[in-house]
Amino acid sequence: MRVLAGEFKGRRLVTTRGRTTRPTGDRVRIACLDTLTPHLARGPFLDLFAGSGAVGIEALSRGAPAAVFVELESAALRALRDNIAGLGLEERARVVRDDAVRAVSTLHRHGERFAVVFLDPPYVSSRAIDALDAVASRGVLTSSAVVVVQHATKTPPPETPGVLTPWKTSRFGETSLTFFRSPA
Repeated sequence: MRVLAGEFKGRRLVTTRGRTTRPTGDRVRIACLDTLTPHLARGPFLDLFAGSGAVGIEALSRGAPAAVFVELESAALRALRDNIAGLGLEERARVVRDDAVRAVSTLHRHGERFAVVFLDPPYVSSRAIDALDAVASRGVLTSSAVVVVQHATKTPPPETPGVLTPWKTSRFGETSLTFFRSPA
């Protein structure tokens, strides 16, 4: 897997093998980041269920000023840290080893706010809805923030979680991206 655009275009990323993570494919990453690019410079990027960090790193490559990556699984954390170090992103990227819902609560307590949030939970996990609810209700979003959920096409997220309103959905076979906006 490689970074697809921006400052680090073409740079190789370490990925994990196994069933615990599912790297976001190139086609989905391109569509997601092409949609998000106009919003990236507005503030920090939050990558929940980050895996190897490909989406958050792509956001940094395309102009996000900083990113927080939240991941719990050990092998994914090793790949994520290797990717950040390999690209020299230590000053712009922070890794949090925690459950996504707990991490959102902690980020809120520390007063952190994000302009863009990306959630890519395991498709079979019930944590997806809990994490989206935490993002939508715990005060971690800037005004007019964009929140994106990657999910199985057959299991869409709730239509109006918390303060978020749906913006658009893009389908890629069995994978979909649903975009939301927070109030201005």
